[in-house]
Amino acid sequence: MSLKSAKAIWDYLKAEYAQDERIRRMQMLNLIRDFKLQKMKKSESVKEYSNRLFSIANKVRLLRSELSDSRIVENLLVTVPEKFEATITTLENTKDLSKISLAELLNALQEQEQRRAMRQEGVVEGVLPAKHVMA
Repeated sequence: MSLKSAKAIWDYLKAEYAQDERIRRMQMLNLIRDFKLQKMKKSESVKEYSNRLFSIANKVRLLRSELSDSRIVENLLVTVPEKFEATITTLENTKDLSKISLAELLNALQEQEQRRAMRQEGVVEGVLPAKHVMA
C-alpha cells in the first residue's frame, strides 16, 4: 500500500509472484515424471485418457518446456490396454510408428473402441430377443 505508482505496484507484484527458475524446473520435472507414469485404465475411453495426457503436456508447455506430439504418441503406444494390441500391431505393419501423427493414432484407437462398443451392443441386442422368444 506504500507504493504510489501503477508501475511500482506492477514491478512489486511481478517480483513477488515470478517463479524462481529452480521451482519452475522442479515443477516441469514432476509433470514429466507424472506423464511417464500414466497408464490407461480399463474403464477409461481413449478420449478421456488422451485428454489426461494433453492436460499434463499443456502444463509442461506453460512452463516453457517442450513435450512433443511424438513423445505423446510413444507414451500412448506403450500404455494403452491390451485390447488395443490389434490396432497397434496393424499400425506397426503398415506405417512407420516413429512418423505416425498423434491424430492418426488417436483416430485408429477410437475407431477400434467404437467398433468394439457397436459389436457389444449388437451382442446384447441379439441376446435379449432370443431370451424373450424362449420365455
